[in-house]
Amino acid sequence: MFNIKIKFATAAIAIAAAAGFASPAIAGQCPAAGSSDLANAPTMPKGVTDTVISSVDLGPEIGVDGRQLRTRRLVVQPGGVVPLHSHKDRPALIYTLSGSITEYSTACAKPIEHEVGDISREADGLSHYWINNGKVPAVLLSSDVFQGK
Repeated sequence: MFNIKIKFATAAIAIAAAAGFASPAIAGQCPAAGSSDLANAPTMPKGVTDTVISSVDLGPEIGVDGRQLRTRRLVVQPGGVVPLHSHKDRPALIYTLSGSITEYSTACAKPIEHEVGDISREADGLSHYWINNGKVPAVLLSSDVFQGK
């Protein structure tokens, strides 16, 4: 049953990504464009489990040596934190599978609330962090191009 959910969610990420390129409206988008000062952003994870579900070495596949395409399952407990990090040279798509989570981003003047079914596009040097302000765990699927082995 879990494998079916993962396959469905992976398919949903692919469909949402394709739809995102066709249309600028993505659920969970920045409510107020601008920049945010993240000077006091958290730098340590808290209440997060990060499990790599699968990965593909992109060298033999498409000639991008040293890079992997990977999909991870992140579970962020209530009050949990995914600390400040950058997506410079590491694009990603994040799909909210269950729960909700708040993103604080350099590209947005106000926090972004991601709910079930939302997809977040992370690229172009974006820096951000996430906090689960809810009462239930937030489960996210993250697919990114990662500097691998």
